[in-house]
Amino acid sequence: MKKKILFVAATIMMAATVTNATAGTSTDNENTGIADTTATEQKASVPDSPDPNFYIFLCFGQSNMEGNARPEEQDYQNVPERFKVMAAVNYSNPKRTRGEWYTAVPPLCRQETGLTPADYFGRKMVENLPENITIGVVHVAVGGTKIEGFMNEYVKDYVAGEANWFKAYMANYDNEPYTRLIETARLAQMYGVVKGILLHQGESNTGDGTWPQKVKTVYERILNDLNLNANDVPLLSGEMVRQEQGGHCYAHNAVIATLPKVIPTAHIISSQGCPAASDGLHFTAEGYRMIGKRYADTMLDILNKTNGVKTHSKPCCPKKKTEQFDYAGRKVSECAKGLLIERSIGNDDTITTKKIVKR
Repeated sequence: MKKKILFVAATIMMAATVTNATAGTSTDNENTGIADTTATEQKASVPDSPDPNFYIFLCFGQSNMEGNARPEEQDYQNVPERFKVMAAVNYSNPKRTRGEWYTAVPPLCRQETGLTPADYFGRKMVENLPENITIGVVHVAVGGTKIEGFMNEYVKDYVAGEANWFKAYMANYDNEPYTRLIETARLAQMYGVVKGILLHQGESNTGDGTWPQKVKTVYERILNDLNLNANDVPLLSGEMVRQEQGGHCYAHNAVIATLPKVIPTAHIISSQGCPAASDGLHFTAEGYRMIGKRYADTMLDILNKTNGVKTHSKPCCPKKKTEQFDYAGRKVSECAKGLLIERSIGNDDTITTKKIVKR
């Protein structure tokens, strides 16, 4: 009974502040033009107690988490019923109501957003976990935002000084995306248990050496506000588009790499070999599929080690298998010297090449 009373109170509070989220959403500065889809609303009654086999993951960040690439036909097909998303805003197409669970057919963030790392994170989690486990995501992201956009002490002044397109994205969350993340997560906790937090953010903080400490502040606030323990809820943070993929913000990957020193429960998700869009900021649809599966690989490994959850995941991160060739295209041994071409082959058959000099 207490749970039901809390749910009604939370629903009334949300209804008082909900804005129809039909304002476009970002590619950091332009609309993605996602194809229209339809979805059937799936209302779930609030259980008397959270289901320990309903694993919930919070997803937040900027445009690469929001979803920049247009989903392709394959992305709408065969989405498992055991993979859910709780709408953090109202959608008109597909029709979704804030605070309700739906099968996680894209878009997950808001209408007119694109494919995200969370899409194939959830699908791979479901594929590799026992059938009695359901995966749910709470997804709040704002294209173009700095990490300060998730810090309520800064967000008001930050938004005030930004362009109108950015203000429109923020308005979907009443200008406080952190508050919306927590409100939605609290509703989700009535159904299941938070098992992890996925972050993809940093392009707008490139060059900011204080970024890891700011992320730590946000992470610890989430834990505190949701009564969570860091040892039970790791933070998974994805890299920016790499230099070899034409990334403009690749330098921030060196800052991201330091995050585990600041947050012991943080894990870094490699973007190596993930195809990127021509803008040098975002991934392609295939890139989102790849990095999303890598988030899942890391989380499955954590669950196996810390919770004893049996999984049957095969890592999709790149193998440490390399071959070297001379400039005539002839394969050479690892002992070869001079100007060479090094080729790396990943488990997903992704091939990356780079020039090296060995003396």
